[in-house]
Amino acid sequence: MSSCESIQGTLSGLRVVIDAGPTYEDIDPVRFLGNRSSGKMGFAVAEAAVEAGAKVTLIAGPVALATPPGVARRIDVRSARQMREAVMQAVDRADIFIATAAVADWRVAEYSARKIKKSTSCAPVLELVENPDILAEVAARNPRPFVVGFAAETDHVAEHAHEKLVRKNLDMLAANHVDERIGIGADDNALELIWRDGGESLPRAPKSALARKLVARIAARYHARTGKPA
Repeated sequence: MSSCESIQGTLSGLRVVIDAGPTYEDIDPVRFLGNRSSGKMGFAVAEAAVEAGAKVTLIAGPVALATPPGVARRIDVRSARQMREAVMQAVDRADIFIATAAVADWRVAEYSARKIKKSTSCAPVLELVENPDILAEVAARNPRPFVVGFAAETDHVAEHAHEKLVRKNLDMLAANHVDERIGIGADDNALELIWRDGGESLPRAPKSALARKLVARIAARYHARTGKPA
C-alpha cells in the first residue's frame, strides 16, 4: 500500500499495547546509562494504530513527545524494570503488543544514593547486571497477544533480525539499520519486516508514513493468524 491508502478500521476494536523510547538506568542522582532513542517511531506507530481503530495503550520511556491524539492511555516510565511492570499489566487483555522501545540491556548492580565523586587516582568500576527481557517474556505468555518486536542493528541486519525472531518466538519483527542519518533519533527510517514464512522491505520514508505501512502489515498478519475478518 502507498502511504496515502486508508488503514481505517483495520484494527477496529482491538486492544494494542505499544512501548516506545529509551529507558534510563540510574547510576547515581546525576548520571545514568541510556541510549539515543527519541521515541519518534513508537509514537508514530501509536498514532497509526489509533487511525486503524485500535484502543491504544502507550508506555513511554523518558521522551519529549506529546501524546498522539486518540491514545486511550499513556504511561510514563524511566527504567527497564518500570517499563516491564507497566507492560505486563497492560498486556493482560491486549490483542497486539508492539515493542518499539529501545530498552537498556543492562543496569548497574548497585545504585549510589550519593554522587560518585571523581578521583584522580582511578576511574570507578561499574558492575552491570542484565535487565529483564520484556519482549521475550510477553512472547512466552500463554495465552499471549500477537507480538511484534523491533531490532536496531549496525551490521548483518537481516541475519540478526531473523535470529531474534526465532529465539524470542515472535510473530513479526521490524529491523532497521542505524547510523547518524537514519533510525534512532532521526525523522526517517527504513524497515525490514520478517515473519516465519516471509518478509518485506519498507524503503526509507518519514516515520509517520512508515508507521502506517507497518500497521497495515501487522493488521494483515494478525487477521491471517487469528482468522478474524479485518
